[in-house]
Amino acid sequence: MPASVKNFLTPEQVSTLQQALKESALPHVRERILILLLQNDGKPQHQIARFLGCSPRTVAHWCKYGDPDKLESLHNKRKQEHYRKASPEYVKRLLEVIDIEPAALGY
Repeated sequence: MPASVKNFLTPEQVSTLQQALKESALPHVRERILILLLQNDGKPQHQIARFLGCSPRTVAHWCKYGDPDKLESLHNKRKQEHYRKASPEYVKRLLEVIDIEPAALGY
């Protein structure tokens, strides 16, 4: 999305973003929606960062990668994947080992 172009969003996109802003319970998503809406109003990125209290780098990232047509692009993908390094079997075995007395292991 262009940095200096005002009103680059369609009225439908603006309406969708405003509705999502009202309904979202996630502060990081609301911040990202505000970044897009303020950019659409013609505000420069440094003013948006100062107004929202976030870094200019954050604003630049979401101005570039935030997709007003795909609201899920504004969510943290790491949390959606539920990535876990430890499998349930590993956790179970670890808890079993923790309960064993060191003397029983020969220490």
